[in-house]
Amino acid sequence: MRIKSCLLALSLACAVPAFAQPQPSTDPRDSAGCEAEEASLQQDIALARSRGQMLRRRQLADALAALRKHCENLPPIKDRATLIQRQDQEVLQLRAELERAEAYLRKLKAESP
Repeated sequence: MRIKSCLLALSLACAVPAFAQPQPSTDPRDSAGCEAEEASLQQDIALARSRGQMLRRRQLADALAALRKHCENLPPIKDRATLIQRQDQEVLQLRAELERAEAYLRKLKAESP
């Protein structure tokens, strides 16, 4: 019984950080999106640092550096049609991400004892 509890705790500990990793599909389309994503990454970095998760902190720092580089090269949105198109793309990406998260949740619920 004790071994089963340890295995369950270990599997959950491994699954949660992998699920919580930043999604590489995140692609801010404008300066507001860049600022929001940067703030989120900085918050995650501080959390990882406070928990002693130095590898995760390093991965997040790398993601932050890549985001900053991407945002520097992001062309400004000059017309409404481009803004709408970019927002549509972002909504599609978020829906896909939500579907992945819901599928993972269904899988976890199905595996529950």
